[in-house]
Amino acid sequence: MHPDPEVSTEHGRVRGRAEHGVAVFRGIPYAAPPFGPHRFCAPAPPPAWDGVRDATAFGPTAPKPPYPAPLDTLLPDPAVPGDDCLNLNVWTPDPGGAGLPVMVWIHGGSLRHGSSAVPTYDGTAFARDGVVLVSLNYRLGIEGFGWFPDAPANLGLRDQLAALEWVRRNIAAFGGDPDQVTVFGESAGAISLAGLLASPLSAGLMRRAVLQSGAPTAVPLDRADRTTRRIAARLGVPATVAAFAAADRDRLLRAQAEATGGSPLSDGAGFDLVVDGEVLPEDPATALMAGKGADIDLLMGTTTDEYRLWFVPDGTVDRIGPLTQRLALARFRVPRRAAAVYRKGRPGATPGEVLGALATDLLLRVPLGRLADARAARAESAGTYQYEFAWPSPVGGLGACHALEIGFVFDTLRDPATAALAGPDAPQSLADTMHADWIRFATTGAPGWPTWNQDRPVMTYGPETSAVVRAPRDAERRAWER
Repeated sequence: MHPDPEVSTEHGRVRGRAEHGVAVFRGIPYAAPPFGPHRFCAPAPPPAWDGVRDATAFGPTAPKPPYPAPLDTLLPDPAVPGDDCLNLNVWTPDPGGAGLPVMVWIHGGSLRHGSSAVPTYDGTAFARDGVVLVSLNYRLGIEGFGWFPDAPANLGLRDQLAALEWVRRNIAAFGGDPDQVTVFGESAGAISLAGLLASPLSAGLMRRAVLQSGAPTAVPLDRADRTTRRIAARLGVPATVAAFAAADRDRLLRAQAEATGGSPLSDGAGFDLVVDGEVLPEDPATALMAGKGADIDLLMGTTTDEYRLWFVPDGTVDRIGPLTQRLALARFRVPRRAAAVYRKGRPGATPGEVLGALATDLLLRVPLGRLADARAARAESAGTYQYEFAWPSPVGGLGACHALEIGFVFDTLRDPATAALAGPDAPQSLADTMHADWIRFATTGAPGWPTWNQDRPVMTYGPETSAVVRAPRDAERRAWER
C-alpha cells in the first residue's frame, strides 16, 4: 500500500496515511462548519476544495465541556480546537477495493461529551479484518440538542443524517459497499441511532444497526425547552438563538456545564432528542414498537452493571440508604413487586446496588427487551439479536459498567484510554470473540447465535466464558409487567 493513499470524494481529493497495514483518512468534512451563518442551522454541504486535502489528523471536535471529576480519568475525551467540527474518519483495508462491508460509529457522551477522536474508537482492527470503519463528530449540547422556537430541532441528529448521506455517496471510493452499511452506537450514540431508525429521513442509509446500552427515547416539544431555559438563566439572556449565538463560546459552555449533569436518576437537566414533527414525527419508542425499522437487522444489548459508572466513581452508591431508595422508586413508579424481586435476588446488596440494578433495567434492559419482543412478533421483521456484557472491570469496583464493552468491540484493549476503564489486563480472548461477532453481524446480518424468539436467547460475554443464556433473570423481567 502506498504510504500516502489518496481518494477522490465529491468535494475534493484527500490524502490519508498507511498505518498498521490499513489506510486511514481523518478529519474529512461532511458538512460546512456550523458557525457564522450556519450557527444553529441544519447542516449545509461543505465547500469544495482544490488540490489534495491533508487527511492525516483528527479534525476539530464539537464544542463541549470536559467530563467532571472523577469521570474525566475514566473516560478520556480529547478536544481538538477549530470550527470545522462536522467531520469524519475512514479506516479501510484497501481504498482501491470494492464491495466491502461498512460500519459507521456514533459515539456516546450524554449528547454533550465525546468525539470520534477518542483513542478507544480507533478503527484499525475493523479495517484489518475487512471492514470499512467510519466514525463521525456531530454537534453536542446546546449547539446540537438545545431546543429553540426559532431554529430547527435535533441539529445533532441532522448532522448524523448528513454524515450517513456522505457515506452513501462517497464510501465506494474507499472500497466500501453503500448497500452494506451497519450503523452502531453506544449510550447517547445508541439513543441517536434509535432516533435515526425511527426517522423517515434515514430511508436507504443503513441496512443494519447495533444499539449498545441505549434505548429509544425522545421528549415532546413542551418539555424540550427546560434545559435551554436553565442555561439562558445562567447566561442572563433570553432563550433565543440570537441571544445564544451572541454569547461567548467559553461562557456558553460553562453555563451549560453548570446547568446540566447528574446521573440518569437525578433531576439534573440534560439533553434529549425532540419529537419535532420532521426528523422525528413521533416518539422513537412508539414508532419502533409499531414496526418502523422492522426491515433493519438489529443487534442490541447492555452491560450487566450499567449503573456502576453512574453511581460508583463519586460514591453515590454508598450514600443511598433505604429512604433514598424508596423515594427514587416512588418517583420513577417502579412496581413494588419489582423492588422485592431484585432485593431477593441480590442477598447482601446495599440499597444503592439494588437501586442501581433497577435503574439499569428500567432505562435499558426492559425497553430493549420489549422492542425485541415486538419485532419478533412480526413475521416480516428482520433479524433481532440480544447480548449482555458481563465481564467485570477490576478498576475501582466498576464491575461490568456502562461503556466497558466498547474497547472489546473495537479490539483496542491495550490503548491507555481503554485501560482507564478496563484495566491493563483485560482478556484479549473476549475482545477477539466480541469483535468478530460484530463483524459477522455487519457482514451477514447474523452475529452467530439464534435470533430473538420465545426462548429469549441472550449472548452473554463473560465473566469466565461467552455463551448463549436463555431468558436470563426472567423473574426480574416479569416483575416489570403491569
